[in-house]
Amino acid sequence: MRRAWCGGPQDAPPDGARMHSILIDPRDPKHMYIGMSLGGCFESPDQGNTWEPLNTGCAADFLPDPTVPFGHDPHCIRLHPLMPDGLYQQNHCGVYRMDRAEARWQRIGLKLPKKIGDIGFPIVLHPADPGTAWVFPMDGTTVWPRTSVGGKPAAYVTRNGGKSWTRQDAGLPPENAWWTVFRQAMTADQCNPLGLYLGTTSGEVWASRNEGERWQCLARHLPRIQSVAIAHL
Repeated sequence: MRRAWCGGPQDAPPDGARMHSILIDPRDPKHMYIGMSLGGCFESPDQGNTWEPLNTGCAADFLPDPTVPFGHDPHCIRLHPLMPDGLYQQNHCGVYRMDRAEARWQRIGLKLPKKIGDIGFPIVLHPADPGTAWVFPMDGTTVWPRTSVGGKPAAYVTRNGGKSWTRQDAGLPPENAWWTVFRQAMTADQCNPLGLYLGTTSGEVWASRNEGERWQCLARHLPRIQSVAIAHL
């Protein structure tokens, strides 16, 4: 079904369709989810032998028929280990949350400020709190510059499952920072308080040791950063 899910080469993102999220239900290793850009979210109950699309509720502004079962563009999908029926998604068309029993995505990104919007690449979950998540919005206007809105980068955190969001930009550049954070370039550790880490398209690594309240730059002048991971030694 990959060809049907992703369409032809002319329909793919600039560098091609891709699978970026592989999620395993901690209660049942045969129960899996994947996220494909451009394709959508898909679910398997039998370790990948069969798949069904799981995209109901997601906007698809770029499709002639936004209600189609696949052809969507999730940028990053996350499952919380303490609440495996709770899924979060940063999509090309917004930020979403799903309670699996409902089988429908709810657009929680509409609670972000309208001048910021809810378009971005990464979404990071707090490992000890299923209601807490971070996103890093980018400019999603019609020209799609894919840079921080207004050149003023900021993370946004929700601590109530998307009912409200708080801007976190202390320590980040206040202006002229025309970069963004890719889907796998933002992550968290398991410390208390939690640490957040992100890499930018301009080759900088930033960190917060207090859950995003204040950021500091750890490294500059690197190549464009595609992914950031944490190791606990």
